[in-house]
Amino acid sequence: MSDDGQLGTDTVVRFERVLPGPIERVWAYLTTSAHLAGWLGEGTIEPRAGGAVDIGKGHIRGIVTQWKPPRLLAYTWNVFGPDDVESPFPESYVMIELKPHGDDVLLTLTHRPILAGFEGLTRTGWHTLLDMLGALLRGEEPEPRQVLMERNRLRYGVEKLPG
Repeated sequence: MSDDGQLGTDTVVRFERVLPGPIERVWAYLTTSAHLAGWLGEGTIEPRAGGAVDIGKGHIRGIVTQWKPPRLLAYTWNVFGPDDVESPFPESYVMIELKPHGDDVLLTLTHRPILAGFEGLTRTGWHTLLDMLGALLRGEEPEPRQVLMERNRLRYGVEKLPG
């Protein structure tokens, strides 16, 4: 046992995407149920620090830790199975920052810590979700989630997708 502070080795997944603005429109796609369903999944994010996060019919649950419209959204990320009362996985944290970028918006998504062995799958998932978000913001129909997941699975060297 050591009483000295130690540096951790947590894995962080980070994406940057330039998306069509204005920033308030991108914020709406990140936070309102009507828009969440098109890319992240059916669900709600209560619009306040301390608000509940419920995505994918309870598959992802958490608490909003930062709510600073229209530039910063952060929440805890807990993965639940259909019959789980408690998540079998450690809690992680998602932070989404928005900054004006000319007429567009720079989105930076950071997810940490990533459980060992889930790095590729996490990258596959977020890449897919951000592809869908970008298509919606451009006024396009996103490719089906499974098509994007398969393409990104290969990109990140994930052997097999769950389910």
